Amino acid sequence: MNIASVIERWAAQFPGKTALQFEGRSWTYGDFWKGIQTQTQALEIGKGDRVGYLGTNHPDMLVLLFALARLGGILVPLNWRLTEAERREILADCSPKLLFEKSVFGVKTDQMPAGRYEDDLLIVYTSGTTGRPKGAVLAQSALLWNAFNSIHAHDLRQDDHVLTALPMFHVGGLNIQTLPALLAGATVTLHARFDPGLWLADVARRRPTLSLLVPAAMRAVVSHPDWPKADLSSLRLLSTGSMVVPDSLIRAFHERGVAVGQIYGCTETAPIATALLREDAGRKVGSAGRPALHCEVKLEDGEILVRGPNVMRGYWPDFSGLDAQGWFHTGDLARVDEDGCYWITGRSKDVIISGGENIHPAELENVLADCPAIAEAAVVGIADDKWGEAACACVVRKEGNVLDERQILALFENRLARYKHPRRVVFLDALPKNALGKVQKAELKRRLGV
Repeated sequence: MNIASVIERWAAQFPGKTALQFEGRSWTYGDFWKGIQTQTQALEIGKGDRVGYLGTNHPDMLVLLFALARLGGILVPLNWRLTEAERREILADCSPKLLFEKSVFGVKTDQMPAGRYEDDLLIVYTSGTTGRPKGAVLAQSALLWNAFNSIHAHDLRQDDHVLTALPMFHVGGLNIQTLPALLAGATVTLHARFDPGLWLADVARRRPTLSLLVPAAMRAVVSHPDWPKADLSSLRLLSTGSMVVPDSLIRAFHERGVAVGQIYGCTETAPIATALLREDAGRKVGSAGRPALHCEVKLEDGEILVRGPNVMRGYWPDFSGLDAQGWFHTGDLARVDEDGCYWITGRSKDVIISGGENIHPAELENVLADCPAIAEAAVVGIADDKWGEAACACVVRKEGNVLDERQILALFENRLARYKHPRRVVFLDALPKNALGKVQKAELKRRLGV
């Protein structure tokens, strides 16, 4: 069996139930399964062959994913925001047999399915703040166990309706809710790309029970003119996840009666490693919750390590990336409270040691993210004659704002201990980022001359 077998079972039991909605069209589970069968027959793909997909969110990407699951092929979703040169670098690394662009699929030949749960199904390229993108290889079984983690984290049921607006070329958009919802027999409404006005309109019109937004998308929704009068009453839970989720954004949804759960994880963990459940959302604001139901999480010298059936086999093509015991070292730092809940404090390589005290940039970035006059900000360590190292806040003002250093420093008063406050503030037109949108702190330091 393979994960497409689950869709086959839903199609047999509930052929008329809506599986997907997209741009005014609906697909039942019967339609969805027929599409998967047709695509399976159309592909000249053998076990282990890679197939690229370049395009915005579309049901065809999900059809392709399940067809490849039947054949033992591997999907490589490509970030459409990348330049052609950047995409070529990824394609050269994974050497796909086929590249589907924009959903244009052609029929080729019939063949017998051969995929199994143990076969690799997904290669998702990820990158740290430096270095070339690396392809994390996820088996069908990893996606299945991740779906079990999601079903527990969201109390996901057949009668749920998921609204997906985040890009499915990331594991967040694909695997936190979308794929688990289909495996659970629920309904998914897809947006080609995120639009805050459309998201608010579809929450009111289509009545989803679950959705997922990153902090930047949450801010766009809360700042939208339709926010004050929007009907959010159908949402049982809004999930979010990031290194920094400002408390102000979480509370904005809480004030509208929408519980906000948090997911912590990364591409390499498929991604659900910890989850803040709905029942804890009000009393643990800002926490990433407890370890997911079907994986292990522990701290070593403050660093989060994850092991379990949802974790990648390794990076393409040599399957490196896990230690000898199968643990993935995330590079993220956390603390655990008395209830076993994890609180993300930063990245291990980002730690600033000032006068013998550790400063985690994420704490300062959280404060800066709450300022409505700031478009984006990052904190890095700089040399300091007195303390050895100190924090520097690199700030991009929103257009039309005239914040000065004094106003930036005032943001930290009564929020963080004095030793954590920035010793320097630098204003920039933009923060340097890599192809996947992550701030390149090494490049930022280089520009600062540190």
